[in-house]
Amino acid sequence: MSVAYRYSTGEWVTSGAQFFLLIAGAQIGTATAWRYCLAALAALSFAAWIAAYRRYRQIDDLPTSRIASAAQGYVELCGRAAMLDGTPVVSRLTGLPCCWFRYVIERKDSEDHWQHEESGTSNAHFLLRDATGECVVSPEGAEVVGVPADKRIDGDYRYTEWLILPGAPLYAIGELRTVGGALAELDERSDVNALLTDWKKDRPSLLARFDLDRNGDIDLREWEMARLAAQRAVREDHRETRVQDGVHLIAKPRDGRLFLLARELPEKLGRRFARWSALHLAVFFFAGAGALIVR
Repeated sequence: MSVAYRYSTGEWVTSGAQFFLLIAGAQIGTATAWRYCLAALAALSFAAWIAAYRRYRQIDDLPTSRIASAAQGYVELCGRAAMLDGTPVVSRLTGLPCCWFRYVIERKDSEDHWQHEESGTSNAHFLLRDATGECVVSPEGAEVVGVPADKRIDGDYRYTEWLILPGAPLYAIGELRTVGGALAELDERSDVNALLTDWKKDRPSLLARFDLDRNGDIDLREWEMARLAAQRAVREDHRETRVQDGVHLIAKPRDGRLFLLARELPEKLGRRFARWSALHLAVFFFAGAGALIVR
């Protein structure tokens, strides 16, 4: 799938790359190699610090909202995961009904290295519930952290699965918008034009309704009548939409800000990103200083 997901393993991958640069410098052993490796380490650590600090500040600065009273826009919600009614989401490896899953299948080659065979992620909607209401979660484009991995080995295959099960604690930070209801974003002009376009596709019905002189054509006066009829129909539809209860939806922010789902409370999650931020910043300073003094 084209949707990219990021996971809590990303910090460990970054740390692995940092460790690899140190090993490379030690293996080559020359001053020039050490300068390049330490400079690369400093650059990588600086980028990792920015990413971790950005997440820490966004989580720490944003107050937790209640679903029933949450304002439209960028919010932080806490509650528990739940499945939507209808066909359940079923995990690929264990077959468990769940809210969200990701899986990876690997096969051991002749050199005892694990090679990627197959992987996938669900992007089906599910619910986040708190004491005041519920909100639909659209996980497409989310960074998912704090979800424990379930691993098992069967012969030459290794299976890894991450699950968010119904009832699990769930934290979400993203863009909340209400679909339908009094807060529905409706465009009368666009909807009128779309309705007129649909009417044009059925020309016999269009002529039967608006060709008053029965000459087989719609003149300007008759077309204005059609436009007014479409406008009345759209306004009535919009009125019905606004009196219905809206559906709260949290999804990836349209302005590119962080969209994160986690099975951890915000306090614990914020502390984790704060620790990673401090670690990366310390490595940046030490590696940068080392690159400058190595001769």
